[in-house]
Amino acid sequence: MQPGDATKQARAAAQLRKGVLEYCVLALMRDRPRYGVELLHALENSGALATGRGTVYPLLSRLRRDDLVTTTWQESASGPPRRYYALTDSGRAALDEFARVWPGFRNAVDTFLTTPQPPTGDPA
Repeated sequence: MQPGDATKQARAAAQLRKGVLEYCVLALMRDRPRYGVELLHALENSGALATGRGTVYPLLSRLRRDDLVTTTWQESASGPPRRYYALTDSGRAALDEFARVWPGFRNAVDTFLTTPQPPTGDPA
């Protein structure tokens, strides 16, 4: 590994994560409501999508303002009440649209990464 490679890899991973994190969080709520720390743990367990509270909680607030999720408070057997986040119909529609678009996007990127591209025109 060359000096600076780790920084470049971290920057690339951060940009990719930023682009898909919202939809991954929505997908985590597809089957049931989740609370913030539960979402953080699921993202952490994925490896590539691990992020912190300073990213997830502002994202959840924005999703709520955009009417993609709703919240409810529920008592917890192991501490204070928890705020649970659940998809709204708009959130489910946004997730469904992303799921329709993602395979074509992923395939296009994979094509560029795995297939040598022919030269295009004059390099000057």
